[in-house]
Amino acid sequence: MVRCMGHAAISLGSSLGDRIGLIEQAIGAIDKLKQTRVLAASSLYETPPVGGKAQNKFINACVLLDTMLSPLILITALQKIEHQMGRNRQERWADRRIDLDLLLYDELVIRDQNCILPHPEMTQRAFVLLPLAEIAPHMKHPVTGQTIAELANALPRAEVDSIKRFSQKSSESVPRR
Repeated sequence: MVRCMGHAAISLGSSLGDRIGLIEQAIGAIDKLKQTRVLAASSLYETPPVGGKAQNKFINACVLLDTMLSPLILITALQKIEHQMGRNRQERWADRRIDLDLLLYDELVIRDQNCILPHPEMTQRAFVLLPLAEIAPHMKHPVTGQTIAELANALPRAEVDSIKRFSQKSSESVPRR
């Protein structure tokens, strides 16, 4: 079976250590995945923690990919990168060195124990939608049918105002092949 390139959106976050350096390292690791290429990376955003356990502010970004990896293989590769970068998954919502989430993969809707697409919480998360809207405003959410820009514009103003955009673009650190 011949597999065509798919487009995927990944969210990155870090709240421990050299947060900016870890995001840039993760983008480089994603770009080095076989049959995968980073097309665009958003600016970096400093965001308050969500969920209750984390105490530190996060640095967040999003990347768009071309990939021939299936969604499940891509998720497994992202988890391997997290593990190699020191991610500890013992406590949900806790501070972490790196967090990589597959948000969207083309227009696929998948609901199984190993893969849920689109990411079930992405439409309520400013730290996901603002960086993703920067690099993929016209990408559509396959369930709501709304564009990422429309979803970002519908966020509560207080949540948007709590996020600080850095002037530095994380895409400056994307290795070029």
